[in-house]
Amino acid sequence: MRTIEWDVDGRRVFGLAAGRGEPVLLLHGYPQSAACWRHQIEALAVNHHVVAPDWPGFGRSDPPSTAPTYVNEVDRIERLAQRLGWQRFNLCVHDYGGLIGLGYTIRHPERVLRLALLNTRAHGTFRPWFYRYSSAQHWIATNSAISVAVQHLPLARLHHLALARYRDIGCFDTELETEYLGWMSTRRGRRTYWEFFAHYPVPAVPWLAEGLGTIQCPVSVIWG
Repeated sequence: MRTIEWDVDGRRVFGLAAGRGEPVLLLHGYPQSAACWRHQIEALAVNHHVVAPDWPGFGRSDPPSTAPTYVNEVDRIERLAQRLGWQRFNLCVHDYGGLIGLGYTIRHPERVLRLALLNTRAHGTFRPWFYRYSSAQHWIATNSAISVAVQHLPLARLHHLALARYRDIGCFDTELETEYLGWMSTRRGRRTYWEFFAHYPVPAVPWLAEGLGTIQCPVSVIWG
C-alpha cells in the first residue's frame, strides 16, 4: 500500500493505493479519511487496483476549490476518475461517501461496474436528534455573525469527546483518531468544517429516489 497525490481542480488530493487489476474507488465518510479503508485495501488489492482518497477537505487533502454543494461533490468524483484515467470502475462508499457516490452512480450509470453502499445516509433511518443536529449545524454555518465566532471552537477536542464510546469499545485507536480529526485542529480545517455544513443537504435530495431505477450495475447494500 502506498501514499499517492493527485491534482484535482487545482488542489492536492492525497490517498492510498495498492494492487493491479480492475479499478475500485473507496470513498470514506465523515469525519474520516482514507485510513478507514486500511484493512479492506490490502484484501481488495490481491486482484484489483484500489484507490482510497482523503476526500477534499478531509485528512491530508486540500479543501475543495469550489463550494461543497451536493452537485459539486458528485462532479468531483467524475474529475477524480478522469484524473486516474478510469473509464469504468467499482465504487464502494460509506456514510457521506455513500451519499455522493449514489448520486454519481445515478448521474453516470455507464461508468460504475458495481456499487457497494455501506451504512450510508437514508432518510427515515435516522433518529430525530440527527435531523435536529444537522439542521442546527447548517443554521450556524449559514449565519454570518455566528459562523465567524464558531470557527474558534476546539472542534477536534469536541469530536474526541463525542467519539469516546466508540474508542472505548475498540472501534479505533488514538493514532487512527488523530488521522480522522487532525485536520480540525487547524484554522483552515475549522473553516472547511463549517463550509461543509453550510452546504450539507439536510433535506432529502429528490432526484436520488427518482433516479434509482436508472442504475444499471449490481448493487450491494450493507447496513448495521
